[in-house]
Amino acid sequence: MATCPNCQTYLQTVREIEGLYYRCNQCGGRAETVQQIRRTVGDRQISGIVRRVNTATEISSRACPFCTAPMKLLQLPNPPLNLESCRTCSMVWFDAGKFEQLPVGAMDTPEDVMARAMEAEAKWKMEQAAASSRGLYGQGAPDEWWKWPLAILGLPVKAESPEISKRPWATWSLGAVITIISFIAFFNLRDAVQNFGFIPAEWWRYGGITFLTSFFLHGGLGHLLGNMYFFLLFSGEVEEHLGHWRFLTLIFLSALVGSLFQAIGTPHLMAPCIGASGGISGIMVFYALQFPKGTLAFFFWRFGWIHLPAWFAFVLWLLLQIFSYSLQRQGLSFDNVGYLDHFGGVTTGFLLWLCWRKLGSKNAENEMV
Repeated sequence: MATCPNCQTYLQTVREIEGLYYRCNQCGGRAETVQQIRRTVGDRQISGIVRRVNTATEISSRACPFCTAPMKLLQLPNPPLNLESCRTCSMVWFDAGKFEQLPVGAMDTPEDVMARAMEAEAKWKMEQAAASSRGLYGQGAPDEWWKWPLAILGLPVKAESPEISKRPWATWSLGAVITIISFIAFFNLRDAVQNFGFIPAEWWRYGGITFLTSFFLHGGLGHLLGNMYFFLLFSGEVEEHLGHWRFLTLIFLSALVGSLFQAIGTPHLMAPCIGASGGISGIMVFYALQFPKGTLAFFFWRFGWIHLPAWFAFVLWLLLQIFSYSLQRQGLSFDNVGYLDHFGGVTTGFLLWLCWRKLGSKNAENEMV
């Protein structure tokens, strides 16, 4: 039953000629569906409200009355109103007195709807033609300004991705721990890597604890930032789908198997192996397989923005890993990247996806504590 985000009391269902809404008898707040709001403000006003509901990113401290996920903050320009909404439930929450400030509009006739549809289609075709003439592909540049500098640096950014309704606490916490430990190790990196890095030829050191400690060490600031970027890029959606504990199982088991692949493939290697890339590889393959509609955007100076499905971008990355590993094996490349670690993480992520791919959101929510 729906509860008021202010008073935590049950909302009362109010039926009117225009439809129904949900009201709190204590504070006077009300929850209105987008369809109900449309009957009040009319067709021309509702499009702007819907757009703001779908694009809101700032998280509110209050929960949705229906699904209990954190609502998103949104602002209406005319009249100026600060509201909260839940995209999943297609609902907007109005504190007492705010709904009455909405302008009253008229519903469009069928002829008006047809004319607007033709206008929108013509506008879309013009935008597609303009994008093609500029060498842009997919849906063009992302709306968020902060994605531009990342893409210019050669990093992929999300263009389309499932919306996260809960805060990814496990992702944020683990990322913070990795960053803090890596920074501490930077003060005496040589000894830290030698003592706590994973050495394939001596995998049993300290009772095998280096399988874990090597995960939290990185060879420099660039190594750390690169790994943390891809970790944060994909982990939120995976954590929400799996729940905290399955998510942590996925990344740590991927890291463990990645180190095992490295030990089996290079049993005489004495150089320490460090980094979280094995675990992150498992996260990447799980994301690519579980969310096939996810899209990544890349920026190239000559071609502009190029949009690729996440699964296709992952396939390209995997082919690059295989090619680079073959060069490394032939002595034609002298990089120190642990490609076997990546392959172990990918294998683990794929196998766990086969086991958990039908995991419903209800089961995942049971683990979100």
